Amino acid sequence: MNLALKAAVVVFPGANCDRDLACALKAAGAQVSMVWHKDTDLPAGLDLVALPGGFSFGDYLRCGAIAARAPVMRAVADFAARGGHVLGICNGFQVLVETGLLPGALMRNAGLKFVCRAVALEVGGESAFTRSYARGARIRLPVAHHDGCYIAPPETLAALRDEDRVAFRYAQGDNPNGSMDAIAGVLSANRRVLGMMPHPERAADPALGNTDGAALFSGLAGLALTAPC
Repeated sequence: MNLALKAAVVVFPGANCDRDLACALKAAGAQVSMVWHKDTDLPAGLDLVALPGGFSFGDYLRCGAIAARAPVMRAVADFAARGGHVLGICNGFQVLVETGLLPGALMRNAGLKFVCRAVALEVGGESAFTRSYARGARIRLPVAHHDGCYIAPPETLAALRDEDRVAFRYAQGDNPNGSMDAIAGVLSANRRVLGMMPHPERAADPALGNTDGAALFSGLAGLALTAPC
């Protein structure tokens, strides 16, 4: 029996991190399919759908707004509704918010400048995505975004805190975009959808000089032991 994680990476026009994400998943032992944004169905038997970073459709409307209405996103939403695991990184996080799979919104960085550097993060929010990290662990991952300021109504922020759904926070003094509550990544109510602005796939190989992101992908390998959606 093949127990390899079965993952699909969605490719949008303007995405520039799809291959990086696929490589990080493969390095963790996953079988990866690339799915075009105009496809209306996902491959059968998936454990995970991943939305990469980049600038889908050139961010010509709002970041992720056009991609959220791509034909494939109906299948992604159905997959999530059945309890499937979905990961959105940077622009992928923006797509998940625009699709309504995660709460809140991502706005222009507080400094009104594109930020591209490594940032310190603290890990929280128990989930398949964080289980290979110790709670409260401090890691460093790269960010590269212009619209990464996470905002949400007070009641939503309170729910995220109370329900332990903040998967990653920017460490004190290292919030690069002014996000409320220093939020860098949030989980859905069932903890199976994660959106995060930092790029773990850019810190998952020794050749990149940092492997702090590798644990996220190795933790996901365990999904292959559960029933696929």
